[in-house]
Amino acid sequence: MENQSHLGDQRPQFCTDDQVAVMDSGVIEGGLNVTLTIRLLMHGKEVGSIIGKKGESVKKMREESGARINISEGNCPERIITLAGPTTAIFKAFSMIIEKLEEDISSSMTNSTATSKPPVTLRIVVPASQCGSLIGKGGCKIKEIRESTGAQVQVAGDMLPNSTERAITIAGTTQSIIECVKQICVVMLESPPKGVTIPYRPKPSGSPVIFAGGQAYAVQGQHAIPQPDLTKLHQLAMQQSPFPIAPSNQGFTGIDASAQTSSHEMTIPNDLIGCIIGRQGAKINEIRQMSGAQIKIANPVDGSTDRQVTITGSPASISLAEYLINARLSSEATGLAAN
Repeated sequence: MENQSHLGDQRPQFCTDDQVAVMDSGVIEGGLNVTLTIRLLMHGKEVGSIIGKKGESVKKMREESGARINISEGNCPERIITLAGPTTAIFKAFSMIIEKLEEDISSSMTNSTATSKPPVTLRIVVPASQCGSLIGKGGCKIKEIRESTGAQVQVAGDMLPNSTERAITIAGTTQSIIECVKQICVVMLESPPKGVTIPYRPKPSGSPVIFAGGQAYAVQGQHAIPQPDLTKLHQLAMQQSPFPIAPSNQGFTGIDASAQTSSHEMTIPNDLIGCIIGRQGAKINEIRQMSGAQIKIANPVDGSTDRQVTITGSPASISLAEYLINARLSSEATGLAAN
């Protein structure tokens, strides 16, 4: 198992200094003898609530729990909250975070027409190599955890982007979630991760792009940074565009965001669809971001050698997405595509 020396670099394992005594109930015992690191994956809005005004909320959590609470950088739509310290401190901090999320749900219900209050839901991040032990043979372990804690637990089938970690989603009451995480920790401590773990690091959200005077600019804070590559792509797409593009002197967000939305369909051979999607969806996401269009790839149809791709957006967005897809197909066909 990883030693305490690894806690500083926020490695995504559950760590222990000493042997863990596990009661029949599945609760970790040993108090200060057991040191853990737990990583939570949260949306920016949830993290903002946990940090609080001028950082007062998270400061209070640190002081009252005694746990170390680190929050990843803030220019990402998702952020990692790392809790590290003795078992008692970790779960005190954990319960304070859940209570804060529960408060947020209650306040959002004030003006809501919903009759039932949704449960608190959160995600923890664990090495994928430990998920087999957590699920158990035929799903027996995860079923046992669900039944004994009353929490809903779902282990993601896919790894998080550019990592060897998976997210575990837990929903329920404050007590059932805490009990559930304790039992997950027991399994993690009993079954150390295998091989090298590549931790998940949320990526910053893409900068908004505006087009003005035929040039592309990325908006960063109050500055517009010229993007010659995007300008060139846009110009190429416009030359090939089957749609009439009305000239405009106005700057606008995205590619002709004011234009009427329409849809366009493409057919792509099954054996080439992988180069459009890219590793873990990286390429298709890049095309979506650059073009501003929505791109949906249909599921394979029995007996068909092709896949249907539907592109939705403004005429200019569709045209740029189609150009980028065709460019990708051409480079794949000539053996130049880099995966």
